[in-house]
Amino acid sequence: MMTDPASAIKRQASQLIELQIDTLRQDGRLTDSDLADYHTRSEEISQLYRELDRIARARIDFRSARAS
Repeated sequence: MMTDPASAIKRQASQLIELQIDTLRQDGRLTDSDLADYHTRSEEISQLYRELDRIARARIDFRSARAS
């Protein structure tokens, strides 16, 4: 069974968000490596949500075109 691309993206974003939360829950200071990883994940999360937005807009456009 194939997974809807949007569902897979949402799942991936959720996993990255959980990692972000776990990072912030760590005791003590974050290392430079922790901060770099956090920043990289933040960029990846933003990219995933941009992709979800693109998918949603494409679906709306497709439905609008069919209704016309």
